[in-house]
Amino acid sequence: MRLLVLVVLSITLMVVDARFPLLKPVRSQMGLVLMESYHITDMPQSLWQGIASQFGSRTELIAENEKLKTEALLMQGRVQKLAALTEQNVRLRELLNSSALVNEKVEVAELIGVDPNPFTHRILINKGERDGVVLGQPVLDARGLMGQVVELMPYTARVLLLTDTTHSIPVQVNRNGLRAIASGTGNPERLELRHVADTADIKEGDLLVSSGLGQRFPAGYPVATVKEVIHDSGQPFAIVRAIPTAALNRSRYLLLVFTDSRTPEQRAADAAMAQEAADRQGLPGTGEATQPAAGAQAPAASSAPAAPANPVQAPTAAPAAPAAVPAAPAAAGAAPATSRERH
Repeated sequence: MRLLVLVVLSITLMVVDARFPLLKPVRSQMGLVLMESYHITDMPQSLWQGIASQFGSRTELIAENEKLKTEALLMQGRVQKLAALTEQNVRLRELLNSSALVNEKVEVAELIGVDPNPFTHRILINKGERDGVVLGQPVLDARGLMGQVVELMPYTARVLLLTDTTHSIPVQVNRNGLRAIASGTGNPERLELRHVADTADIKEGDLLVSSGLGQRFPAGYPVATVKEVIHDSGQPFAIVRAIPTAALNRSRYLLLVFTDSRTPEQRAADAAMAQEAADRQGLPGTGEATQPAAGAQAPAASSAPAAPANPVQAPTAAPAAPAAVPAAPAAAGAAPATSRERH
């Protein structure tokens, strides 16, 4: 009986709810009550899932954090390497620009070691005797002279810097040509000019360049900039301190200068011999009409001396080595004079 009553009541409520809006507020309130009960019944499972996710997410976050730290460290290392490569590129460009201003043959070397003795200023480079390096060879960087080679090994060489206490270099003031001797002080940031007269025309900011005296360093390379000039009325010489233009403590790439050790007379003689060799090779092969044309002009000017012209021309063509430049008959007569001057 009770079941029948409940069934009839349920059917009646469904019909009324479908046909009339009377039960909508009741349905809403019942929905709120049922929702709360659903949350209450679902709370244990939600709590367990939350705890499990908290522990799991913490472990994942720790692992991800470690991974990100490792990646950040690797990226920082790459950035540092990129910065080093950028600086290296800048230094090499500066070095190439400076080598373009050098007339002598140069070769790039790299600094691979520094003398640990604090009382000597010496460095080790990766070029040696097998690379054609010689004792006393000048070394410079992108800014100026650094020193000279003082010790040779097969594949390395030791360079004595300008600031070493045992090193001196003849310099001159670029502004007026005043000559002096710049000596090392043991301080990598300072040179001193010895025995400069108190009345000498030298002032702060003057550029000191190599004078070429002594035939050790080629002339015209920047050496230092005058920083301080102290005049003492009671002393015959002024105290002159200068700062080296080269970055002695920072340069990594250097230039080895291969200067021409021949005398001017030797260079002139070698140039003449090379020119004559080129002329001797060019005359038979190209069939140039330099001498025949000269012989043709001689008879045109005068038919009488045409006969002696050939005897003069023949010996001139034979001893071509002593002549500076084989030329027309007029120059052929001058060739023996050149030979006499040379002898």
